Amino acid sequence: MEAIAQDERRDTRQESRQGAGQDRAQETLYLRIAQQLEGSIRAGTLARGERLASVRELARQQGVSMATVVQAYRTLEDARLIEARPRSGYFVAGRPGRRAAEPETTALAPQAQPVAVSSLSARVMGMAHEPGVVSFGAVCPSADLFPEERVRRAVSRAAQRHRASLCRYPTGHGAAEFRRAVARQALALGCQLDPERIVSTTGCQAAISLCLRAVTQPGDVVALESPTSFGFLELLESMHLRALEIPTHPRHGLSVDALSLALDTQPVKAVIAVPTLSNPLGSSMPLAERRRLAQLVAQRGVALIEDVLYNPLCEHDEQRRAVRSFDPTGHVMLCGSYSKTLAPGLRVGWTDAGRWSAEVRHLKAVHSGSYTELMELALADLLMQPGLESGFRHLRSTVAARVADARELVAESFPKGTRVTDPPGGFILWVELPAGSDAMALYEACLRERICIAPGSIFSTTGRYGHCIRLGLGGRWDEAQRRALRRVGELAQALMREGEPAG
Repeated sequence: MEAIAQDERRDTRQESRQGAGQDRAQETLYLRIAQQLEGSIRAGTLARGERLASVRELARQQGVSMATVVQAYRTLEDARLIEARPRSGYFVAGRPGRRAAEPETTALAPQAQPVAVSSLSARVMGMAHEPGVVSFGAVCPSADLFPEERVRRAVSRAAQRHRASLCRYPTGHGAAEFRRAVARQALALGCQLDPERIVSTTGCQAAISLCLRAVTQPGDVVALESPTSFGFLELLESMHLRALEIPTHPRHGLSVDALSLALDTQPVKAVIAVPTLSNPLGSSMPLAERRRLAQLVAQRGVALIEDVLYNPLCEHDEQRRAVRSFDPTGHVMLCGSYSKTLAPGLRVGWTDAGRWSAEVRHLKAVHSGSYTELMELALADLLMQPGLESGFRHLRSTVAARVADARELVAESFPKGTRVTDPPGGFILWVELPAGSDAMALYEACLRERICIAPGSIFSTTGRYGHCIRLGLGGRWDEAQRRALRRVGELAQALMREGEPAG
């Protein structure tokens, strides 16, 4: 008890200090309050759905500021332990009843492979957007997740204030206001970017394409995660590049040790990585591994194309930090956009290509000409508004609830032995069906019932994910989607029974 009393007296002294000491005390206090509440929630003392004390009430009980309580509640929100309900307060979040195990680390591909996935991925994406189809095939978030009215007003203001931009060819490598806004937002990634080195693009995929063109030639080998985004594979296919797939852990991301071995044994010219919320696994690399990755590519003189598209969706601050923040040599080419987090319809992306910035600027001018000034100005407006981070926080909370719901449905409805990822954010789940399952047969069976899933074979060149599927949960989420997901599980079970030997 004396130790506890001493701790309380120390906290009281710290909270009364000014400047840096006060900041440290605030951090200690909000984390301590969050940990106390977390313990009560996990022990069942605070029951599922129970209303928590109001911010004002808890601040009075704990003898701290309301800002400290708000920070504690936000920490618990990010951990998916509590949820905020408009005009009602904070409540203990529902916890899944059944949980499926996570997949294991993927295996090393023996050698680089040519890529041929475009025909199947085009079919999947086409069906994913077909009217009347319940879609888990795409990862495009629905409009109701975004501040539609704020976006509309930003576009309207841009048109009014910069009306001449509609009738002129813009010059340069992006609107100066947009490039400054990107540089400011990059501080949240731990990066200090020079706006003059930033190049605007028509999305993150276009930024990655420019970076690939700057550092590779047809026939070159590109290393990337396994499984990986079929969008990346389509890029490699279109550019006649070969893919070398690197083992990837569903929680901790790309194996830096395996990549080092690959660089020793294969003529790798570039690496594409999504260290935060990779697609489709949703993995996020620990900070120490991000630092090791930056050091590795610098030592080997290899370009790392880092996709930071999903970083604002990650629940943990430290996992939003980019590999680029550990890169003093310019070997990391940073690529991003806000199509998954703020305004999909504006179709604006960007890249800071490090030591290859001049080459990328030249390629941008040659291959895609100029830029859409009005959309960049509108996005710059949105990025500089004070409520941006609270919007990201609301988006994280909303999608976290549906992902947790979907994981529970998978555990309840899919065949015994199914594994599913548990990503720290985002709206993608990777489902590994029991050995012997046929994801393509499941895909076809689902289509017959107007349900679209993404079969695992389109996320690799090796054919090793024929028993896996990806579920995109960015669209609508209501009882119709829940029924459809249960039905996917039922169909998977039926296909397994059909494949069992008679007798």
